[in-house]
Amino acid sequence: MFDVLVYLYENYWRPDACPDHDQLTRKLSAVGFESDEIQEALSWLDGLAATADSTQSAPQSPQSLRVYLPRELDLLGDESVGFISFLESAGVLPPPMRERVIDRATAVGSPLTLDDLKIIVLMVFWSQGEEPDALILDELFVAPEDRLIH
Repeated sequence: MFDVLVYLYENYWRPDACPDHDQLTRKLSAVGFESDEIQEALSWLDGLAATADSTQSAPQSPQSLRVYLPRELDLLGDESVGFISFLESAGVLPPPMRERVIDRATAVGSPLTLDDLKIIVLMVFWSQGEEPDALILDELFVAPEDRLIH
């Protein structure tokens, strides 16, 4: 599923630039993705679109504290929770977006790697037609051992 999401991010600048599900399914199949992987990704994206309304309407104070449920902690893991906290403290992941990230991460239904979470964060930005700033993109794309220190 994550490979399909990365392909969509790289080839469509926003969700509304994607063709309808039937045409997109044909295009993704032609590129070589398996049908179950395509359907899983499209279903996940439908859930992402559905969460946009619910999280935007729930006002939250910037000083609020997010308490993770045990199930969320099991699925996210310490490294991913730490990365979400890093993005929040950097001021690039406001509470409504954080909730969308957590919702979509737990929708996967199995424990995530940090790389999987980074794709989810990227797709949340993508779904809103936003691109994170260059430093955050660096955090999302470049492996720590490949970073150059200036």
